[in-house]
Amino acid sequence: MWVFGYGSLMWDPGFQPAERQTARLMGWHRSFCMASIHYRGTPEAPGLVLALDAQPHAFCAGVAFRVASTETDQVRAYLHARELVSDAYLERLLPVALADGRQVMALTYVIDRAHVQYRAGLTPDQQAAIIAGARGQTGANRDYLTNTVDHLSALGLDDPDLTDIARRVAALGADPEARGAVRTRGAQS
Repeated sequence: MWVFGYGSLMWDPGFQPAERQTARLMGWHRSFCMASIHYRGTPEAPGLVLALDAQPHAFCAGVAFRVASTETDQVRAYLHARELVSDAYLERLLPVALADGRQVMALTYVIDRAHVQYRAGLTPDQQAAIIAGARGQTGANRDYLTNTVDHLSALGLDDPDLTDIARRVAALGADPEARGAVRTRGAQS
């Protein structure tokens, strides 16, 4: 079994892969198009996390992980608990091109456009404002963005959209909690 990571799975897969390679998924775009009400936000003040949104002629560069056959059931159960916590993702088996030229089918989590957490059409400034202030069970939304951008860079993978959003978040200043500010912003629509 292969798993395709394009966000936090790249830098925190939560399992020990038997093999890891950079990979490319065609027809999908990495985007901050999913409201996070658990990990990087709350129901009252959602953050934003990455999801794959279908887009003709687009591609997403990420990391493919091969799972040892003896660990397939355990890893799949772990990924279900982690990625399908709110059912905003759909689990798909999609073809990815590995850096070594092989093409494999990989377990991939894509956005459910019909789900209430789908947030298409936000401008980069709107995304940055949400990410700059959101915080959930696993920490600040800005840390999720920074970790993703840093890991893409370390892998030699460029994502100008994420780099631009990271620049916008940095321009907004420190995490409100770090400044001792009280958040009063309500839920995003």
